[in-house]
Amino acid sequence: MGQLTSSGHELTPHPSDADVIVVNTCSFIDPAKQESIDTILEMAEYKKTGRAQRLIVAGCLVERYRADITKNMPEVDAVIGTNELDNITALCEGVTPKANPLDAYLYHDATPRVLSTPKHFAYIKIAEGCDHPCTFCVIPQYRGAFRSRRFESVISEATRLFSQGVREINLIGQDTTCYGEDLGLKDGLATLLAALANIQTDHEKWVRFLYCYPNRVTQKLLDTIAEHQALVKYIDIPLQHASGNVLKRMKRGSNGDFFLKLLERMRKTIPGVAIRTSMIAGFPGETEADYEELCQFVQAAQFTRLGVFAYSDEDSSKSFALDGKVDQATIKRRQRHIMALQKKISKAHNKALVGREFQVLIEGPSADSDLVWQARLPSQAPEIDGVCYITDPGEAPLTAGEFRRMRITKAHDYDLSGELIDAPQSAPPPFIHIQPALSAR
Repeated sequence: MGQLTSSGHELTPHPSDADVIVVNTCSFIDPAKQESIDTILEMAEYKKTGRAQRLIVAGCLVERYRADITKNMPEVDAVIGTNELDNITALCEGVTPKANPLDAYLYHDATPRVLSTPKHFAYIKIAEGCDHPCTFCVIPQYRGAFRSRRFESVISEATRLFSQGVREINLIGQDTTCYGEDLGLKDGLATLLAALANIQTDHEKWVRFLYCYPNRVTQKLLDTIAEHQALVKYIDIPLQHASGNVLKRMKRGSNGDFFLKLLERMRKTIPGVAIRTSMIAGFPGETEADYEELCQFVQAAQFTRLGVFAYSDEDSSKSFALDGKVDQATIKRRQRHIMALQKKISKAHNKALVGREFQVLIEGPSADSDLVWQARLPSQAPEIDGVCYITDPGEAPLTAGEFRRMRITKAHDYDLSGELIDAPQSAPPPFIHIQPALSAR
């Protein structure tokens, strides 16, 4: 989007008004593939009913099915893979792009960018690709080997975003905890977080990072999170399972006992830390004993937040060749049961917050009603966790992007309700935001 706008093109939120439609796709699991295909076909209709002259398909589906898309979907005028993003303007203009050696792509601070998020929070990708051998994952095949952005590049982009009025930055990558290893940096992520926390701003800020790999969580990293107020006390650490047998077949190693000790160390170093994880139900070879071990682990770990994926048998993943496949009915049963366990844990966590006061970031009106506004605690990551509903906003009008104090008054399974108890801050500085025609999947 940034490259297109910097070349003089205009984005529109309405596909019917677009001359060119770009569909960004995912091929990680079957539901994502199907959603991508459905969206391509849906957007193709605008070539008949709207102004659209060109339809371009981008992203991981291209990396996996480039030849099939080109051969079997005549509605598609061009494809662009994950390492060809510099070609986007030429393809949208119908011009043959320059020869591309398919060098590994990694954007930097000088790359034009348009934020697709609300103006008060943003994502910064600090690395691309992955070197871990997880058998269920196809990311290394389509994203390439792990590569970090330059330290100065990340700091430069973050400084610019904060100066534009962004209040919260979320660092992302396939594995953020490996940041800097390929650049020869020791404790790269911890060093980066400390530098981001020390960026001088004229407003409060939150800095969060997502997607830890468990054996890369160092004491230095935990100490850094605890030390800096701007670093939210939140750790997203996808563990995938707790059974040593299943983790071995996943090529991740470790076991539930090691994870419990790690969680204990996290909570000891960072009092009140919120810990989120994700699990996979029904991985090939998962026995009832393995599944029961996972359930017991979930009960013992008491995660603040937990999500469970149903195993998806991708034909290009290494796990596709494994024996001991679990039937879909059993997978769904196990998935539902673990989420039922976590639902009770989540409700208990939320009940413990009733009556307490916290800083929150005002999000804006609820998607369900303009009359109900919502906010987020530091322990609630955007777009993935629950929210706080504001029951009493006070007399002053609310402004998205301001920090306020909230007293929690009611606990729900995953969300909270509360009342604002302080006076509003000054409004965030003006910020130009362009909503993209299509959200990235």
